[in-house]
Amino acid sequence: MTLEELKNDISLTQKKGLPFIIASVVIWCLIMIVSLLDIPVMKKNMLVFCCSVPLMPISMLVAKIIKVDIFSKKNPLGNLGFLFTMNQLLYLLIVMWVYSAVPEKMVMVYAMVFGAHLLPYSWLYNSKAYLVFAIAISVISLILGNVFNALVVSMALFVIEIVFAFILIREVKAMNK
Repeated sequence: MTLEELKNDISLTQKKGLPFIIASVVIWCLIMIVSLLDIPVMKKNMLVFCCSVPLMPISMLVAKIIKVDIFSKKNPLGNLGFLFTMNQLLYLLIVMWVYSAVPEKMVMVYAMVFGAHLLPYSWLYNSKAYLVFAIAISVISLILGNVFNALVVSMALFVIEIVFAFILIREVKAMNK
């Protein structure tokens, strides 16, 4: 297979990463709920980190429902997608630093890292949605996080992720035609 055929194959078989994007809707909903709590910011931030823990189980459940094998080894580009995800773990070190240095801005930085890590998937999945949302999430998070609090950022991310998921569903449906 050519590179373009491999990219088209992984876009179809992985449904452009929809299980993870749908799971991120749940994660950002949890973060929004945590942001509503009347507890000290350091405790809130620790809970925000904890909100990410169920990402894999939720993604696996969504994958099962929409019939995606997220662990498929049939396409070698799957390893590249995994590498793109691991890249985010390195950026989380920045979020951990913000946790202690500027705790009131942690959710903003967390959202920016989340958005930025989506950019390589625009190439992998031949997806304009990933390109637009990677940039939009990062910029919107920066603006909202500097003007408003973590609750506003998390609410925005929750809504943005819902819109992103629906746009990806349309992209996947268009590929199947």
